[in-house]
Amino acid sequence: MGAGNCTDAQLLAILLGSGGRGYSALDSANALLDKYGTLAGLMNRPLNDVAEVRGIKAVRAIRLAAAYEICQRLLKEVARDA
Repeated sequence: MGAGNCTDAQLLAILLGSGGRGYSALDSANALLDKYGTLAGLMNRPLNDVAEVRGIKAVRAIRLAAAYEICQRLLKEVARDA
């Protein structure tokens, strides 16, 4: 059905890749959204704050930060080309 049909939590879970013992990537994604409210609320947070959420840790926090940076660059590129 495509990424456009996924919820924010499902998209985050895809970026996270996997969960851990007793919880899934979707559980971690939902925990992130519970803590920060929205994708916009999550983005550009200090890595150590994001890494405190169950199942995230440093590598996954960096992965989310990289996805945010890609989005920022894409938006600048689109604005420049408009």
